[in-house]
Amino acid sequence: MDKIIIVTSLLLMVLGCTTKENKMNPFFEEYQTPFQIPPFEKIEFSHYVPAFEAGMQEQLKDIDKITSNGETPSFENTIVELERTGKILDKVSNVFFNLLGSNTNDDMDQLAVEISPKLSAHGDSILLNKELFDRVEAVYQSKSDLNLNTEQNRLLDETYKRFIRSGANLDENGMKRLTAINQSLSSLSVNFDQNVLKETNGFSLIIENEEDLSGLPAEEIRQAEKLAQSEGHDGKWVFKPTRVSMYPFITYSDQRELREQLYNSYVRRGNNDNEYDNKAIILEMIALRIEKANLMGFDNHADYVLDNTMAQNTDRVNDLLQKIWKPGLETAQKEAQDMQDLIQKEGGNFKLAAWDWWHYAEKIRQSRFNFTEEEVKPYFSEDKVLMGAFDVANKLFDIHFVERDDLPKYRDNIRSFEVKNDREETIGIFYTDYTVRPNKGGGAWMNTFRSQSKFDGNVIPLVVNVCNFPPENEDGVSLLSFEQVETLFHEFGHALHGLLSEANYPSLSGTSVTRDYVEFPSQMMENWAREPEVIKSFARHYKTGESIPDDLLGKISEAGTFNEGFGTTEYVAAAHLDMAWHTNKEQISDVNAFEQKALDDLGLIPEIATRYRSTYFGHIFAGGYSSGYYSYLWTEVLEADAFEPFREKGLFDKETADKLKKYVYSAGNTDDLMTQYIRYRGSEPEIEPLLRKRGFD
Repeated sequence: MDKIIIVTSLLLMVLGCTTKENKMNPFFEEYQTPFQIPPFEKIEFSHYVPAFEAGMQEQLKDIDKITSNGETPSFENTIVELERTGKILDKVSNVFFNLLGSNTNDDMDQLAVEISPKLSAHGDSILLNKELFDRVEAVYQSKSDLNLNTEQNRLLDETYKRFIRSGANLDENGMKRLTAINQSLSSLSVNFDQNVLKETNGFSLIIENEEDLSGLPAEEIRQAEKLAQSEGHDGKWVFKPTRVSMYPFITYSDQRELREQLYNSYVRRGNNDNEYDNKAIILEMIALRIEKANLMGFDNHADYVLDNTMAQNTDRVNDLLQKIWKPGLETAQKEAQDMQDLIQKEGGNFKLAAWDWWHYAEKIRQSRFNFTEEEVKPYFSEDKVLMGAFDVANKLFDIHFVERDDLPKYRDNIRSFEVKNDREETIGIFYTDYTVRPNKGGGAWMNTFRSQSKFDGNVIPLVVNVCNFPPENEDGVSLLSFEQVETLFHEFGHALHGLLSEANYPSLSGTSVTRDYVEFPSQMMENWAREPEVIKSFARHYKTGESIPDDLLGKISEAGTFNEGFGTTEYVAAAHLDMAWHTNKEQISDVNAFEQKALDDLGLIPEIATRYRSTYFGHIFAGGYSSGYYSYLWTEVLEADAFEPFREKGLFDKETADKLKKYVYSAGNTDDLMTQYIRYRGSEPEIEPLLRKRGFD
């Protein structure tokens, strides 16, 4: 469909479908599929809008039933009934927004722009419904007399807090303005994300001369040739500003000017003063977020967001960032000097720049530890790494994964697994969508097509991991870098958080926790990916079946903290940039100038760029991490401390694993999160294990 079609016309066309077609809409029926998985093969684009509209109408009718109930407000007739609302809307939203991220097209992109503000307004119409809030508040005020259990108390507290934080106490004018702000922010967020994807897909580094491929591994050259063919550049080689394409190039290519060109295409996404430029969007979002925070009684957006986190305030966030920034920067400066020395030794007459870092870091790593990434990759085939992750879950949590080829799925090249416990009971369905492609968002994530719950029967979760791993090589195997091995385990940790959930209520299940806790279970799982004992169990050469040699495994372990100064510095810089944007209270007119000042104030060295520049910082402008990017570091404190008992007692110590499952992976948001952590660990976390892990002790 042509991109210039007006979205409104598209919606009118879709809304014009006949009553008969509506009745055939899969979202309006109980799914007649195994485990009630969405029947992807039957879902057409024309089904989405009618389902969204009907879903919103149905939920509002359910809300009316709650508010018109003449009985005294109670936990059951108000809080629990509120949990039951929105079934159709959940069904269509879970499918649409999952596929929007992992399998989108122009029609879906256009619909997202149109439907997102409508959904935002719909949510506000519920959370700003005074009659509904009066009932919720009445139950909340009487909770000491209700004899609720821990999870019921948590649901009541979280429900009440959600209404308060959504503006339920505002006056009528304030509510109207808040609704308008939320709609605008929703639309801007979608536009931001789509601009980044279009910028990413819109640039190609096209190489015509084979000598310009100097230094690149054979497999990277083959993949670039294959990509060129797919874009109509036969006989040439194409590299894109994506991690899976760009990182190998800037790591191995001998052509400094080409490294600079590709790197700059990556860091300038959304910042090219074209139709996909994100600077105006950022300025508008920041202004709206400040206004919203002020409406809610806070000085700035960060204060508003952090009020509902483990960190609670900006002082605690900044204190953590500073504790890790100083040792990280000192280490990074030493790393930069080592690279500059190597440049001089090789006769290079230039100063180390950001686009040189990967190239010279790899040279130093090879020299210092005597192995290359290309030596490692043949032992890390995607399938074997996944089986290794499954094996870890089995040993820790007594679950196993059975591949199913007969379950509905939204693409042919994804895999589906039935997850069973030690009693052979099915506890969830797990999808993996790993291969990079143009219609998939960048990065890696976990999501659900349905969350776990028990209050209306045992509803099992449908969980998906989406990554951007390399395509299959000429032998039909996708080979991963060690960093990608860690990514697979990380996202699998999120998946386990959803699959092992044992909550009664869906709004408390799985990953429905604060941003500075949700990364804890995922980062926790990365620890096993780094343990030689575990690596040895799955790292086998994809051709020979030979186990990874002990000397190579030893080198990987020895290099575990190599380049950690860089990794720490680029991350903390991004977290600081996030906080700078959202603690600011003044009007900003120049995105690049604001960003540069924030990084200069921090003391970021020019040889390192922040992990995300503002114009493609999707976590904070298109995701849910505004004022929350620090969360990865906050939760790394948790996971480094939480892994200590396994170091002391054994990687698969049964007693420790059972506690980890009960109080972390299965508990969801059913109780105070720090309380759950202390039940597992015995005390609040300490930062020393993190410093040791990063080599800063």
